[in-house]
Amino acid sequence: MIIIKTKEEIELMRESGRIAAEILGKVQEAVKPGVATEELEKLAEELIVSRGVSSAFRGQPSGKNGELYPAVLCTSVNSIVVHGLPSGYKLQNGDILGLDFGVAYKGWYSDLAVTVPVGEVSDEARRLIDVTKRALRQGLKKVHPGNTTGDIGNTMQRWVESRGFEVVRDLCGHGIGRELHEEPQVPNFGKRHKGEVLKEGMVIAIEPMVTTGSWELVHSSDNQGFETKDKSLSAHFEHTVAVTRDGYEVLTVG
Repeated sequence: MIIIKTKEEIELMRESGRIAAEILGKVQEAVKPGVATEELEKLAEELIVSRGVSSAFRGQPSGKNGELYPAVLCTSVNSIVVHGLPSGYKLQNGDILGLDFGVAYKGWYSDLAVTVPVGEVSDEARRLIDVTKRALRQGLKKVHPGNTTGDIGNTMQRWVESRGFEVVRDLCGHGIGRELHEEPQVPNFGKRHKGEVLKEGMVIAIEPMVTTGSWELVHSSDNQGFETKDKSLSAHFEHTVAVTRDGYEVLTVG
């Protein structure tokens, strides 16, 4: 069931998104060669506590065998698409790092992601990041009452493939509200006019995941993350978005 949010509920989600964006911005600033991903996790947790909110991710079903996600931040390096578990791994010059994060504020969830270069990265990696970020912008343009989730996915897919990359098909965006994952699903590919019709008051998380090689995925060795089957690079961007009368509002901005 798709849950339509009231103006008052969207206001609470707007505050949740603002807090999440501010925290993730501070975590992003700490990314540099030599920093362990578990250090970024510690920073995110400290900021969560200081803002009086709770983690959107910790305790969510995530693992290959039904394990719950144990961290507040996802740190996905290079071929890891999503749900990379923070660890003692120290970021290397040339890595790209996906940061996925969200909070719960007064019971309302937010969810957003960015992919950032670590030091000096290859031209291919930089182009991948740029194309994925722009894919999200392309998808946002299709958020309007009367359009469909298929319109969003089709637009992102065509943009990405026209640039020589692939969109991940095994994972997708989603509705969001009092639960982190609600209906509808928001795929990164699809056909125009197919899928769920967008209505004012819907809130969705749009999150293109893009690879330089095959879109096929496998579970990572930690049983939490997903990575590209061919070990190709992957990037991920995400915003929580409310459908408005005239289009959309991005809620995950600082």
